[in-house]
Formats: sequence, structure tokens, C-alpha cells
Amino acid sequence: MRWWKAVGLAGAAGVVATGVVVVRAERRRRAYTPEQVREQLHVRFAQATAAQEVETAAAVPEAAAGIRGRLRRLFRR
Repeated sequence: MRWWKAVGLAGAAGVVATGVVVVRAERRRRAYTPEQVREQLHVRFAQATAAQEVETAAAVPEAAAGIRGRLRRLFRR
């Protein structure tokens, strides 16, 4: 078998494998009911807003510290 035939067969096998992965992901995605999707989105939104509130609350004391807070943040990185 010539090398270019082997490369062609490997490419075709890669395309088939990618198709299989895409089809499996699509089946998993479609397995959810609309209510389940809506519930999951609400949970993610609640988590994101809670995390954002925690970050905002933590940033307020550092901002009040002035230059000292800025230096701490600079050296933490």
C-alpha cells in the first residue's frame, strides 16, 4: 500500500470518528426536556449571580483601603 493511501484512509477514519462524537453529543443534548433545560439555566444563573455578589462584596473593603489595597492586589498577582 502506498503512503498516500494510508494517509487518505487515516483521514477518512478521523472524519468518521468526529461524526460519531457529534452524533453522541447531539443525542445527549436532545434527551433533555424543555423543563429540565429551563431548570438548569435557572440554577446556572443563580450560581453566577451569587458568585458575582461575593466578588463585589469582597472588592469593596480593598477599594476603601486606597493605595494599600491597590498594592496588595498588585503583589498578589
